[in-house]
Amino acid sequence: MTEPTQSKSNRAPLAYENPAFLNGPDGRGLRILAEYTEPLARFRRAKIQDTVVFFGSARFRSLSSAEEEVQILARPGSAQPAPEQEQQAHRARRAVDMARYYEDARRLAYLLTSWTRTLPGKRYRFVVTTGGGPGIMEAANRGAREAGGKTIGLNIALPFEQVPNSYITPELNFEFHYFFMRKLWFAYLAKALVVFPGGFGTMDELFEILTLAQTEKLAKRMTVLLYGEEYWKRVFNLDVLVDAGTISPEDVKLFQYVNSPESAFERLREDLTRDHLQSPPIAKRYQPEIAATRR
Repeated sequence: MTEPTQSKSNRAPLAYENPAFLNGPDGRGLRILAEYTEPLARFRRAKIQDTVVFFGSARFRSLSSAEEEVQILARPGSAQPAPEQEQQAHRARRAVDMARYYEDARRLAYLLTSWTRTLPGKRYRFVVTTGGGPGIMEAANRGAREAGGKTIGLNIALPFEQVPNSYITPELNFEFHYFFMRKLWFAYLAKALVVFPGGFGTMDELFEILTLAQTEKLAKRMTVLLYGEEYWKRVFNLDVLVDAGTISPEDVKLFQYVNSPESAFERLREDLTRDHLQSPPIAKRYQPEIAATRR
């Protein structure tokens, strides 16, 4: 009876090098853990201590881009039927109206980043962070980049492709598979949240943070600003919830309305200075472990 020969080709793959395992249902726990530990390692290397998160619609465009489309549609020679032309022209005009939020997000991110670059210390404070896509996300990353600062994009892999915008700092460009891990990183380092007009995704992200604040699951003070009071008061009426008893009157104080980049910046600077630059942490044991590495 011949002895079986041993060779490297007979060896089974290591579990962590086995694509079938890693990408299958049994590897889900490892994939989830990777979406926590890999960003954590990158944030440590980049010396990111905390963030300010910008939420808002992915559909808004810059003013120059929106105006250019209006001009193109105004040219004669369209082959579309008159009703469709009018609908398209109406959407283009509305895009120009809503472009002010793009420009305001860009301006606010510029003001905030210009200020944070003057702060002492070896770590980066209050870094502008977005979902990494177009619209308000692009505007905020763009403003921070124009101010010469680092800026973070937490993108998500979607069936309809959301391409990361070109203004994200390359080493701080992330892509997630799991929405809940992406949301964790929005909340984990954030010291403030600025919510521009948006749709389902924006409201989902906003109410998740408000719920964490309401239920005292945030072991830190977090400023929440709703940008564009007229828009948000048309979208939801929280007085109805107070009257019905489904939220308390105090819950309405979890956020503030702001209507200009300058007023939003002043509120952020005041709150961040008071709560995170002058005051000790509420509970040091809950501080993100990322901040523990100070080299």
